[in-house]
Amino acid sequence: MSKKIIILNGSPRAHGNTKELIKSFTIGAESKGHQVTCFDLQSMNIHGCMGCFGGGKDKASPCVQKDDMTKIYPAYEAADIVVLASPMYYWGLSGQLKCAFDRLFAVAECNLSYENPHKDCILLMASEGDDKDNFAPVENYYNALLKNLGWKNLGHVVAGGVLKIGDIKGHKALEEAKTLGASL
Repeated sequence: MSKKIIILNGSPRAHGNTKELIKSFTIGAESKGHQVTCFDLQSMNIHGCMGCFGGGKDKASPCVQKDDMTKIYPAYEAADIVVLASPMYYWGLSGQLKCAFDRLFAVAECNLSYENPHKDCILLMASEGDDKDNFAPVENYYNALLKNLGWKNLGHVVAGGVLKIGDIKGHKALEEAKTLGASL
């Protein structure tokens, strides 16, 4: 059965290592008939969450702020799978990804209980560091996030040892991302 997949690309580099992971994942997912939509957050006008608790009044436009999140909300609502794609920044997700993800709370505000839509999730990450300890803080955050949202983890791919644009060329993580996409 075909799935709707959205990718929230938190990389500021249009042609960086994270984008290469996304391309490989997309090839795998589309080869199985899945629909993939990628949002390159760096090129979008997205403001940080104001913590106003004023959203949720209009399902078509859940947040009080009117910026490029209005392009993401309908795709997010329709998606079966959300892919979080980011370079590792200070042992965490990029600010671009965190900012956009925080804004998804407005969708939860549409429910009286603040329940988030149930989704499956995948993490794609490029990282300069290349050992398990380097990835541990992100893995802990990702697992806690999914647990609290009630989402299912479908996997993660980390490309360690990649810093400069192009370092990912020939990296085993590209094939892992493609295989993960094709396994859905």
